[in-house]
Amino acid sequence: MPSGSPSTPAAEQPREGGPSAPSLLLTVLGEFVHPRGGQVWTGTLVEALGALGVEPKAARQALARTAAEGLLTSDRQGRRVRWTLTDQGARLLEEGTQRIYGFMREPHAWDGQWLVLTVGVPESQRRLRHRMRTKLTWLGLGSPAPGVWVVPDASKEPAVREVVTELGLGDRAFAWIGRTAQIGDPAKMIRAAWDVDDVEKRYLSFVDRFQETTAATDRDAFVRQVLLIQEWRRFPFSDPDLPAELLDHDWPGAVAAAVFHDRRNRWHRRAQAEWDRMDTDAASRT
Repeated sequence: MPSGSPSTPAAEQPREGGPSAPSLLLTVLGEFVHPRGGQVWTGTLVEALGALGVEPKAARQALARTAAEGLLTSDRQGRRVRWTLTDQGARLLEEGTQRIYGFMREPHAWDGQWLVLTVGVPESQRRLRHRMRTKLTWLGLGSPAPGVWVVPDASKEPAVREVVTELGLGDRAFAWIGRTAQIGDPAKMIRAAWDVDDVEKRYLSFVDRFQETTAATDRDAFVRQVLLIQEWRRFPFSDPDLPAELLDHDWPGAVAAAVFHDRRNRWHRRAQAEWDRMDTDAASRT
């Protein structure tokens, strides 16, 4: 919270209203396919998603959708189909992996500096607005008022400039770096920019869900690792990783990060073994 502000079964299968098949597919591609050179059989992915509660038809639809987005290509080898990550897909997954595993990995000092960006995109340009919001949110920025984006991290300036340039917003954007003045309440600005109460609740839920979860088999380890990463990957989009100076109590993010890395390390070897088994079985089918 900003300064001045007053079991195992759950990890077995996606919860109701939980992650979609395309979202689970991206997690599987990033964790198991990309590190192995970016190629995988349809049968491997169908079985892997099946272990996560996704029906075969939905799994194949997710593959087709991901390919239509330019992240995968396919080629037929006899009766089997092999999928290959495109350069765009590999780049997306690499960036995502770095952010997911680097997020909250190390504590960092704050120099008191804020980066403030003003940029206006008309409501009529909804696609552009959505792309801008997605990219800036991924960088940790929040929007306390229409057309205004902030983040307490001046080192984000090159990345923000890259987004502005990529989206062709250079002629309607302006940014500056500095400290807050003694005007207004920074805590109110933070609450307007980010839903910190919701983020805190989700951190606590994450810890409750995974802290004591164990895996009895390689299949269990695979399922739990995917669901662990699936849940954790949401936080870089919603948590600006605020400096301790802007928080009025111990933020649960550090505890959640420790749980994430501990569980992932515990399950990694067996999850990878289960993936190799599924891939070997798929490759042997005629």
